[in-house]
Amino acid sequence: MHTLPTTDIELAAWLRLSLAPGLKPAALRHLLTGFGLPEAILQQEHETLAAVVGDAAARAVLAPTGPEFDAQLDAVIAWRALPGNQVVTLDDPAYPPALLTMPDPPPLLYIKGRLGLLHTPAVALVGSRSATPQGIDDAERFARALSAAGVTVVSGLALGIDGAAHRGAVEGIGSTVAVIGTGADLVYPAAHHALARQIAVQGAILSEWPLGTPARAANFPQRNRLIAGLVSGVLVVEAAMRSGSLITARLANEMGRDIFALPGSIHAPLSRGCHRMIKQGAKLVETPDEVLEELRFAKPAPVAAGVRREKAGTRAFSTAPAGCAAMESAECGEPEQAAVQACASNAIDSSDPDAQRLLTALSYAPTTLEILATRTEMDYAVLQTTLLQLELAGHVNALPGGRYARASHG
Repeated sequence: MHTLPTTDIELAAWLRLSLAPGLKPAALRHLLTGFGLPEAILQQEHETLAAVVGDAAARAVLAPTGPEFDAQLDAVIAWRALPGNQVVTLDDPAYPPALLTMPDPPPLLYIKGRLGLLHTPAVALVGSRSATPQGIDDAERFARALSAAGVTVVSGLALGIDGAAHRGAVEGIGSTVAVIGTGADLVYPAAHHALARQIAVQGAILSEWPLGTPARAANFPQRNRLIAGLVSGVLVVEAAMRSGSLITARLANEMGRDIFALPGSIHAPLSRGCHRMIKQGAKLVETPDEVLEELRFAKPAPVAAGVRREKAGTRAFSTAPAGCAAMESAECGEPEQAAVQACASNAIDSSDPDAQRLLTALSYAPTTLEILATRTEMDYAVLQTTLLQLELAGHVNALPGGRYARASHG
């Protein structure tokens, strides 16, 4: 065994208990309450431990470590020594207070980035991996607005809605926390390597899994419970009827967190999970302000128009005509009236046949893309391009849930 400084000896005891096969976090919490630190637990007799947590858990605590334990401990100590990396134990004052309200908080957390974000007001924003373009846009927009209000956006670094939530949130002061289902030294999916590096600098990455743990399907529901535990509320943007996001929402509900859902088209498969949640009591929301108000988080101060225009230039909206970046506000992407008027002539000629057909099919009531496609018999690609041009020109408003309506001034 190692001859270690005191802090590393303590870490060795925590690591041993966190790796003990069959020792659940809830049982470990009972032992810590009864005996104090892990070193004291490891010095107890089997009968003493069994009286608190039962025979099986007592055996798990006292089982000898495997031959690989020393190498695992060395790896954790080396990982912790890297800039920005921290290993936080359950008794550490830096441990996220929201997780302490859970019955089974993890004994060890591996954290890359800004530890302080785990002590701030937070909202989870989750949804489908196979998100629609509208869902991606909604997730980024809501995350950006929540982060601008100083709220930390928590998600799971998955493809689709999770990635959009992280990308939107890193732009604001609230930033983002990615709770992952692998070891903190790995990135899954591989497509999010660059995003993970950005989050490690501007936000935080958190894992309860031992270093080197690969992506396994069984890990992700447990990851979802941590997402639910960290936050005051969970917002689901798009979800099918059988979705990991619904697991996160259920776990959060069981912990007393608020649940929010964005509505969508009754024809869209990815709206069905959200609609079922709403039927079961989730709060239907259409704007980020509704989430902030419900959770009693302060709204961001209005951004001056000049600042808003400057920031809007960072938004990815590549089909906008040159010089029209001012059309989007930093928080919600809604067209500013003056910019709409200035850019309308560049965006589209409303006498265009496709535009006229689409405007005729649109009403002032929200209408889904599917209904517009039926009414106009337009190809989806042409339909979406024309809608975008009409939106840029100020003739159409894009609404949450993939719906569109004629603008009242159009």
